[in-house]
Amino acid sequence: MEAAGRIYRRPAALPTLHVASGIDWFELHGDVAYDDQHASLPALLAALDRGESFVTLGDGTIGLLPEEWLRKHAPIARLGTRDGTQIRFKASQVALLDSLIAAQPDASWDETFTRARAELQTFDGIRPVDPSATFAGTLRGYQREGLGWLLFLQRFGFGGCLADDMGLGKTVMVLALLAGRRDAQPDAGRRPSLVVAPRSVVFNWRQEAARFTPGLRVVEYTGSGRTEIRTQFRDHDLVLTTYGTLRRDAAHLAATPFDYVVLDEAQAIKNAATVSAKATRLLDARHRLALSGTPIENHLGELWSLFEFLNPGLLSTAHAFERAGAGRHMDDDAIAMLARGLRPFMLRRTKDQVARELPARTEQTLYCDLERPQRALYDELLGHYRRTLLGESPANGLGRAKLQILEALLRLRQAACHPGLIDKRRSHEASAKLDMLVPRIAEAVAEEHKALVFSQFTSLLAILRARLDEAHVPYEYLDGRTRDRESKVERFQCDPSCRLFLISLKAGGLGLNLTAAEYVFLLDPWWNPAVEAQAIDRAHRIGQTRQVFAYRLIARDTVEERVLELQRQKRGLADAILNADSRLLRDLRREDLELLLS
Repeated sequence: MEAAGRIYRRPAALPTLHVASGIDWFELHGDVAYDDQHASLPALLAALDRGESFVTLGDGTIGLLPEEWLRKHAPIARLGTRDGTQIRFKASQVALLDSLIAAQPDASWDETFTRARAELQTFDGIRPVDPSATFAGTLRGYQREGLGWLLFLQRFGFGGCLADDMGLGKTVMVLALLAGRRDAQPDAGRRPSLVVAPRSVVFNWRQEAARFTPGLRVVEYTGSGRTEIRTQFRDHDLVLTTYGTLRRDAAHLAATPFDYVVLDEAQAIKNAATVSAKATRLLDARHRLALSGTPIENHLGELWSLFEFLNPGLLSTAHAFERAGAGRHMDDDAIAMLARGLRPFMLRRTKDQVARELPARTEQTLYCDLERPQRALYDELLGHYRRTLLGESPANGLGRAKLQILEALLRLRQAACHPGLIDKRRSHEASAKLDMLVPRIAEAVAEEHKALVFSQFTSLLAILRARLDEAHVPYEYLDGRTRDRESKVERFQCDPSCRLFLISLKAGGLGLNLTAAEYVFLLDPWWNPAVEAQAIDRAHRIGQTRQVFAYRLIARDTVEERVLELQRQKRGLADAILNADSRLLRDLRREDLELLLS
């Protein structure tokens, strides 16, 4: 074809591809035939980068790009490094390269790549694995499969993202892995593992480790005294820290060799330019894992930061990944090819997929830590009530102090929930419970689940409503003053855009059928199990076809924890505290009050 005095050629056929192996890399050779002329795959990509639809051939004629083929394959090809007439892929990128050539019937490869593909394809044959004998619990079927996948990653030295739905026990699977790892390693070569998590989650890791892997020696690396704790790392199996501590101590932690580094709520590093993301990439570890129910919150471009931590170089440079489309401009075929290439490194199961493996209802207690301003308010109140109640109460009884005790416990419970419940002028301040709750309900909404949030303090629900209004999140609300309850229930049950229902305990603890909900959050606890069960049963009742997940939020080192201790000893006393029934306080002794006010 000739135009404007120049000769244009169409591709005679689709590009031919061949994979050859280097020392620790693979070379992708490819070219397109234009009659007796040829153009290499790197030349085609360079023309595409320039925004051109043609490539100049060796004889001066113009070759038209195979645009349809490039539209599908260029995003993956761009993730390699161009080197003359070939594109070089790292050994860690073998799955991406495999996804590229899998759709090419005429592609060829050498024996080394054949073996690499065969090993990679064992991913399809992963079998469930039982935890080691030191694991104090029972894994469900899908969790045993997850453990098998984690061991697959370990065998090949890959990092991976466990992206199961919230509530499926990602923490427990990782603890089973670490327990088996400790049992299998000789003392001489043993390194500690590091878990980086939001501050509100650290205590839950401690609790789960104590429950399921009591043999693991766990240390918390937060707060003051960290210099001394660093000297003790080698004496422990698991180090727990926060993203904030990692940012502050990046150099110290980067100098420590770890066995595993695990990022919990790993969407925290989705922005590669943040200090947290950069700090995680500095860490020295044999193996790397990420846990996140929402590894992609906005676009596929967020994967680069995650995988640069997990498998450095897998998605090339940030610039190359962005140039490849980063998910924003990829078509369905290219996205499917990328997904195939990443499949060995990501495991995601939804509740629908594993529901048959789960019990009818799952309940979990989540502990949160008060930040400094809220802790200062709580400690100030605590000191006041210790002076006024313990200083004046006779040793043989509490006499007329019972009403003051009830007031003290109420105010301390309010301070544990939010400073704004003590002083309305502080309603804008942070709250450990809301900081833990809001991301979880955001995740549930993003995954198109519905959730109930219960509190006995309507003032706390009012503060939460203000945050939701500011974020333009739709919800329904019900308290004792609500008149048209039926319309609110109907909207929540039937309107797919309304995924949250905020309910006060007294108004909604009984008599509501809310089977559209899969999540129940008990924002402030009720120590009477029957009351909690009634709230959870708004969702978990006849007509519910999905698994229900219930979460209790407890403020750590507050009266809430103290009452949990008393609950195990004196159920009636705990009920009295929560029900403000002064008649049942007749059995309260001084040592009980000292425990509550400790």
